[in-house]
Amino acid sequence: MSSFDCALVLPGGGNVMLNGKNAIVTGSTSGIGLEIAHGLAKQGARIMLNGFGDEQQIETTRVTMSEAYNVDVLYNGADMSKPNEIYAMVDQAGTAFGSVDILVNNAGIQHISVIEEFPVEKWDAIIAINLSSNFHTIRAAMPGMKKRNWGRIVNVASAHGLVASATKAAYVAAKHGVLGLTKVVALETATTGVTCNAICPGWVLTPLVQKQVDDRAERDSVSLERAKELLLSEKQPSKEFVTPAQIAALTVFLCSEDAAQMRGAAINIDGGWVAQ
Repeated sequence: MSSFDCALVLPGGGNVMLNGKNAIVTGSTSGIGLEIAHGLAKQGARIMLNGFGDEQQIETTRVTMSEAYNVDVLYNGADMSKPNEIYAMVDQAGTAFGSVDILVNNAGIQHISVIEEFPVEKWDAIIAINLSSNFHTIRAAMPGMKKRNWGRIVNVASAHGLVASATKAAYVAAKHGVLGLTKVVALETATTGVTCNAICPGWVLTPLVQKQVDDRAERDSVSLERAKELLLSEKQPSKEFVTPAQIAALTVFLCSEDAAQMRGAAINIDGGWVAQ
């Protein structure tokens, strides 16, 4: 259950921070993206969910979220590696809600390999989903945001957008690219009511990271708990995972009026990872 599930929501939508705003959150059927969607919905935003997964489970998530926060929640299963599907998703949200005010680019995949053995198709897929999809969603949503003179774009990058790790060539390249894209968009919108910022999480125990934990446990013949400890001790001085709820709370702040002059920032939330 999301940490936002039990939040008090005032009848009729209440006087909440994002009441009347409309949001797309990519990669939001699980993990960080789902928690961000909960956080925005709690504040009154209508939500377009996106991602893969079991159809019935996604539908249950959609209905539960809508009822919990008294907001409209839609779902679009656009493949974020396919530009035509991305543009169709943004168009659907704009038609259904009347506007796209908040865009959270969270969709991502991972593959680990030394560069000389890195499969070309994996490189292409990671760049497409982790980087190019951000360009396409922003390109599609930007005209409406500029016309209304209000918008919030939050790109979920990574500590790997600030520093590198071996065996993650495509992921690191994509996340560094996300930060560059974030800065360009921030400059292009600097005199408008549209902002663009990036969040750079460290280790978060998402399904993506759990797979790395599982692989490490098998490779090193250790327990899952020991594999988690080893993973954290290498990079994250706090030796604790960042939580999706913490990232969601930061996202909500970046969508607020208090963050109106945060533009082009790359905010690390990483237990001290990049402070080293």
